[in-house]
Parts: sequence; structure tokens; C-alpha cells
Amino acid sequence: MPSIRRGAAVGFRRPYNPPVPPAPSTAPMVSLSFTGVRRRFGRLSVLAGVSGAAGAGQVLVVTGPNGSGKSTLLRCLAGLLAPDAGEIEHREAGSEPLTAAERRLRVGYVAPDLALYEELSTAENLDFFARLRRVPATRGGELLDLLSLPRGRAAGALSSGMRQKLRWAWALLHRPRLLLLDEPFQNLDTGGEAVVRALLAEHLAGGGAAALAQPVEVTVADDWQVAEHVELAG
Repeated sequence: MPSIRRGAAVGFRRPYNPPVPPAPSTAPMVSLSFTGVRRRFGRLSVLAGVSGAAGAGQVLVVTGPNGSGKSTLLRCLAGLLAPDAGEIEHREAGSEPLTAAERRLRVGYVAPDLALYEELSTAENLDFFARLRRVPATRGGELLDLLSLPRGRAAGALSSGMRQKLRWAWALLHRPRLLLLDEPFQNLDTGGEAVVRALLAEHLAGGGAAALAQPVEVTVADDWQVAEHVELAG
């Protein structure tokens, strides 16, 4: 990843990839942009005017030390947390900007604190969410096979790496156009990381977009189109 000029601002951005060719006309278009996003928790300012953008086929990379606001930014983008100031615009297929409630339903979200029903098996978890999202039940089984997850094992009995794979399955269940990925490779072994990286590459190749947050620099794959790198200072 190219080096980034550091500054005193809490959040800044620097484009470092050429423009990406438009996605094929058959693929739904998606765009994400946010400007001047601010968020405080009491007296603590976590985000102080952060901006960034990604379009179809692109990934926005967010880095910064623990406590710099990466997870808070992704929660704001997902509609799970309201920013104190700033604009967030998420469009799909030329739509009007989605509301926070619509973003919550549309995005695919992977995060370390994402909890599933531990007493239910992996298949039962995905079957439940497939019904809520009106997705064919076969979609859950397809993802479990892709991620090499046992269908009958309770979520509470999974290893940390398998739990992370199940979070990915949950995020991809409804074929979202925008993925918000908070430390998406956490606890994965080499094989597991290769699988989810391939799924991310497939998502981008199909005209989807992603925002990926990590505390350290991300190893960028050759088949990723990086829109911007936003670095947050602690």
C-alpha cells in the first residue's frame, strides 16, 4: 500500500488509484460517499470531520489505531449510529439516497462484536435471517458450503475463526451491494482468509462496493480497485 502523508487532522483522505471503469450495465450500480462526519461520546470526540467515497467495483480502506473511530465510522455508515454532523449518501441503481433505516436493511456488515444466536446451529441461524430478509433458504446452505462451515454445529460451539466465517455468511446472505467490513480477517487462518478475500473480490467484480476497516495497513489484492485510503488518528 502506498505511504500516506500524515497530518494533525483526525481524519483525512488521499485518492491513490486511477478511476475505475464503469461496472457492466447488467450489474446494479452502487455508490457511497460521506462528508464531514462527526461523532462524540460525551466529551470524547471520536470522529472530527471524516470524508470518503467508493463506487461500484471499489473498496474504501480505513486504517487507524484502536480507539481512532474506525468501528464508529462504519456503524454510522450502516445506519446503526447517528452522526452528530456530516452527510452520508448511499445510493443503489440510481436511487435517491437511502435513509438510515434503509441502509440498515441493505448493507452487508461484518464486525467483531456481531452476535448470532449461539443456541442455534449455523444452518438455523442463516435460515432464520433468510426468512427475515425474504431470501431463498438455499442461499444459506450455499454460503455454508463456500465457507466450509458445518451445518449442524451450534454457533456457540464454533471456534473463533468459524464464528468469523459465519459473520461473513450473514453479511452476504441477501447479496448486498455495499459491504461494511470491520476487521474482516480477524481470527481467520490462511485458508479462511483466502476464501473470504475471494468472496470480496467476486463482490467487487460484480459491481458491488466495500468499506474495509483495519487497525493496521491492509494487504491490497491485485483484483481490488482501491478508491481511497482514509487514515484516522488516535
